[in-house]
Amino acid sequence: MTERPPRVLVIAGSDSGGGAGVQGDIKTLTALGGYAATAITAITVQNTQGVSAIERLPPALVSAQARAVIEDLGADAIKTGMLGDAAIVAVVADLLDAHPHLPAVIDPVLLAKGGARLLDDEGLEMLRRRLIPRAALLTPNLPEAEVLTGLTLATLDDRRRAADALMAQGAAAVLIKGGHAPGPRVIDLLVSSAGETQFESERLETRHTHGTGCALASACALGLARGRSAEHAVAEAWAYVAEAIRRAPGFGRGAGPLAHAWPGLL
Repeated sequence: MTERPPRVLVIAGSDSGGGAGVQGDIKTLTALGGYAATAITAITVQNTQGVSAIERLPPALVSAQARAVIEDLGADAIKTGMLGDAAIVAVVADLLDAHPHLPAVIDPVLLAKGGARLLDDEGLEMLRRRLIPRAALLTPNLPEAEVLTGLTLATLDDRRRAADALMAQGAAAVLIKGGHAPGPRVIDLLVSSAGETQFESERLETRHTHGTGCALASACALGLARGRSAEHAVAEAWAYVAEAIRRAPGFGRGAGPLAHAWPGLL
């Protein structure tokens, strides 16, 4: 037998356009040599121009999917994406409580790129109370970090304060993604007990960035599944996503998908 690939259970919504959600997660994990299993939380009708409909799955069905995976195939890490409401957040929190040895990357998906709301107020509060304390790595973008902390993040020092606040809520490490900030350079800030690391590059002028957060969080989860530190996992994931944006295939008339499979094309 060949060496067993690290297993990541993704708990997230389906993206009919294939660029984000479980489709983007599966592509990312497969491209990087991992094994992806999924528990789908919702079915969305979307393409590069936005989300037009969302159908959430019953919480019991989400729980059953996740338990079926863990009880048979097993998992080395868990990554969460769009959860949708408090009942599904509670299901995920119960699952994480039942498997405290599994590192969890919590991507707090609150808004779609087009602005559609993806988590209700009760779900947001439960995410704060039950998922943030369980996060080996929390990966909010700037708007999400503002919602989670109530802070305005205009400067890098503001982001540091937000990361500290989220770690005070229990997250072991926080990656605040800076792509929404204006300017010619993008800075993502990672803060953990080991200190601070900045990931910085020139901004790529492209509209093809749909699914970047999903891909980054999944790649980070794979790094943790391999036993990497948060700093090592984020560095590898960050480099992967940057190249996936550069090689984007140009599909769609809106925010197009990444080139998830680029490592296999070398």
